[in-house]
Amino acid sequence: MGRIALHDIRKAYGAVEVLKGIDLTIEEGELAVFVGPSGCGKSTLLRMIAGLDRPSSGRIEIDGRNVTAVGAADRGLAMVFQSYALYPHMTVRQNMAFGMENAKMPRAEINARLDEAARMLEIEPLLGRRPGQLSGGQRQRVAIGRAIVRRPTAFLLDEPLSNLDAELRVSMRAELSALHGRLGATMIHVTHDQVEAMTMADRIIVLRAGKVEQVETPLNLYNRPANLFVAGFIGAPGMNLWSATAAGAGVVRLSGGPDLHLPDLPLPAAGSVTLGIRPQHLRLAPSDGPLTARVTLIEALGAESVVHAELDGGARLLAVLPGQPDLGKGAPIRLGFDTGNLHVFDAEGQRLPGV
Repeated sequence: MGRIALHDIRKAYGAVEVLKGIDLTIEEGELAVFVGPSGCGKSTLLRMIAGLDRPSSGRIEIDGRNVTAVGAADRGLAMVFQSYALYPHMTVRQNMAFGMENAKMPRAEINARLDEAARMLEIEPLLGRRPGQLSGGQRQRVAIGRAIVRRPTAFLLDEPLSNLDAELRVSMRAELSALHGRLGATMIHVTHDQVEAMTMADRIIVLRAGKVEQVETPLNLYNRPANLFVAGFIGAPGMNLWSATAAGAGVVRLSGGPDLHLPDLPLPAAGSVTLGIRPQHLRLAPSDGPLTARVTLIEALGAESVVHAELDGGARLLAVLPGQPDLGKGAPIRLGFDTGNLHVFDAEGQRLPGV
């Protein structure tokens, strides 16, 4: 169990509408990630699902049951917060047992659930410590363990990794994904980090300004973004996006730049378009490469180099090149690409059909 359905969810604070008609279904056992820039409504939407706030209109269903007016305690969900929210005067064991004790659960059942969760999260040696004696990663494990022992219908995770350092975030991402695999439970994870979303999700829900922009698997989202916002938001470094004009006969004229001959793409006969290509899909080309640019900065990362450059005409360009190319600031370069890696968007910012 754990299917969550949202029907035309809206939320307004006075005259400000922060959720603008969300229709979405999270399937049983799915790890869904809400991602988007600050202020897009992802945490507000999670609070609606949790029952910590009520929508202005719309309906929330859990396993077919309308829970829109049901309180948080009666929805059968468990939430893990960014701040851990552990009681500092209690041991790890007491923190994890607190909710079950309040529910008058038999002591044998409490101990069995505690032991199972502690083994799963590898925190058995920590059960006698207090939160002040734990690292950030250990505290997060305890917060997750406190949710696990409740055996909820679904887990709601509100940016649980944002307080961790970069190295620990990477390892905790892997641990959360592995935990989801072991539990098979429905999880909704909120993050502003699109790399976190790409590496963890079964499906990603991209939000902007209170609306859903696209719902897809990570790779489909990366390979076929529905619009300019998704194209620019998903992927690191971000996609190169250049204003251009379709000039007919498969020709696209970059603004202030060269004409590109793309006969294999179903381009419009005329009109404004935006051409996109990911930095990883550009490569150094011989003298006949279609893009001519001048290097402005190189970020040498060892295994690869991120080259910042400026196209003839002034448009900026990013290219992720393998290894350590011998390029200096101001060096002229030519770049090529496979037309199958190009993305074309119309004047309204929507992906062109068939591209």
